[in-house]
Amino acid sequence: MSIREANEKALGIINRARPTLIGLDRAGEVLEGLTPKTILHAGPPFPRGWVDMSGPVRGAVIGALLYEGWVSSQEEGEELAASGSINFAPCHHYGAAGPMAGIISPSMPVWIVENKEGGNRTFSTINEGLGRVLRFGAYQEGVIRHLRWIEEGLFPLLQETLEKMGEIDLKEITAQALQMGDECHNRNRAATSLLIRKLAPHIMRVSPGREEGARVLEFMDSNDHFYLNLSMAACKATLDPILGLKECTLVATMARNGTDFGIRVAGLGHRWFTAPAEIIDGLFFPGYSQDDANPDLGDSVISETAGIGGFAMAASPAIVQFVGGSAGEATHYTESMYEITVGESDSYLIPILDFRGTPTGIDVRRVVETGLLPVINTGIAHKKAGIGQIGAGLVRPPLDCFQQALRALVEKYRP
Repeated sequence: MSIREANEKALGIINRARPTLIGLDRAGEVLEGLTPKTILHAGPPFPRGWVDMSGPVRGAVIGALLYEGWVSSQEEGEELAASGSINFAPCHHYGAAGPMAGIISPSMPVWIVENKEGGNRTFSTINEGLGRVLRFGAYQEGVIRHLRWIEEGLFPLLQETLEKMGEIDLKEITAQALQMGDECHNRNRAATSLLIRKLAPHIMRVSPGREEGARVLEFMDSNDHFYLNLSMAACKATLDPILGLKECTLVATMARNGTDFGIRVAGLGHRWFTAPAEIIDGLFFPGYSQDDANPDLGDSVISETAGIGGFAMAASPAIVQFVGGSAGEATHYTESMYEITVGESDSYLIPILDFRGTPTGIDVRRVVETGLLPVINTGIAHKKAGIGQIGAGLVRPPLDCFQQALRALVEKYRP
């Protein structure tokens, strides 16, 4: 098979994917191989574990240890995390994707998404909302209390709801949301609203009382990013089947851990290529500046890898109010991404571009040849543990990741 044929095959696999929400369960029950003392994080691996982690990831780890009841204080959490007795691993190694710090511990509820075309399953946590939350490195008492409500209140009600109502087609929701002003990474207002419309009647039917159902719906309604984690799992379910496809030069994974940016390429399987993560250029909350920002962080860049998010900004001119720039620039970002991709989505269409499909299938050869890097829109975490989100903006991955991957492709297939 030639490179062109392999890439065409991969694009077909991506376009035929049917990511579908099939249920909810605790991570320890459904993530194969997740041991009781394993904590998952976003991005590529940390070679030295705790030592290599940035402030927000450390804060989120401490929060997970407190949430699980393995420690009772920040000091105990730091000691346990540094002891070597906790197994730290990327979410991607367990079929999962986590926003920002991306922490998943065994008791946390996770969405279960199945690609009905490929048969593979992926997982993601329930989105906590914005501000001072675990994924941005916060671990105060209120953060832990909110996580426990998600586990003890929200999770059982949503689990029963999905058992009664059946599966939800996530590809359909994403496609509709892109035509309603979302790009399904940092703007998920339409997608969240569409999801609520599907869930609300069934939530009220299974709720043991009006107050319980109302609280769940109020939380979802107040959290425009509620759909984000589902979108991430859907994108991962779409891309995972191309991992290992011989001769294929398409990027199957992009991810950041707050220290390094990493990519995996289809034709090279599960091997990571990493370089130091960049600082995000964006809009900051009052009182904060770029000096406070942690380097690029999170698995949510799986959105751009699958052709939405920053690649679909033309569909979402309002996103610039959150990440900076202008509506015209948003369209330019999308149009420029066609230069480094091998095709277009046949489902994710952009009205302002006469319903052209989003640019899909990042080719490492085109990235290196043009020097044009994928555009990513993302949240910004404070570099110190415990503070949380301080803004949002745009960032590009380091070119070195793609250069490393291209050299490895040449060594493997054209020695």
